[in-house]
Amino acid sequence: MEHTWLEGIVTGSWKFDHIGVVVRDLDQAIAHYRSLGFGAFSANPSEVATDRKVYGKPANIKLKGAETQLGTIRFEMLQPVEGESVQKEFLAKRGEGINHIGFVVEELDQEVAKLEARGFPVVSSGKIPPHGAFAYVDTSRVGGVFIELIKKP
Repeated sequence: MEHTWLEGIVTGSWKFDHIGVVVRDLDQAIAHYRSLGFGAFSANPSEVATDRKVYGKPANIKLKGAETQLGTIRFEMLQPVEGESVQKEFLAKRGEGINHIGFVVEELDQEVAKLEARGFPVVSSGKIPPHGAFAYVDTSRVGGVFIELIKKP
C-alpha cells in the first residue's frame, strides 16, 4: 500500500483543530463575519509564540489574530502586522483566503519528519510556552493550502 501525507489523518494520529484564514484587516473581517451570523470572536495573539523561524531563519513576527467556534470547527483569522511571515507572503501573492488547516499531534517532530521525507518542507515554526510548538508545512502544491501541525502546550 502506498503511503501518503494523509496517513496521519487516516490513522488518527492527527486531530483536526482549525481552519486558518489570512485577512488584510482583522477588525473589518470580524465585522463581516459577524454580519453573516458568526458568533463572538476572541483574541488569538501571536506574541505567545517564541523561537519563530520562517524558511529556517529566525524571524520577528507579529500577527493579530481572532477565532470563533462554528459548531465543531474552530475558525481562525490572522492579520500580518510586522515581520516577514508566510501569512504576509500569502496575502501579497494570493490575497485574503484560507491559508492553512491546523491539526493537533502528539509527536510534532516525528510527524514533521514524515512530511519532510515526502517532500513537504517546513516553512514556518515556533514554540508555544511552556511545552508546545507548531510547524507550517508547505502542502500547497494542490489547493494552495498549508498544513499546520500543533503540539499543544
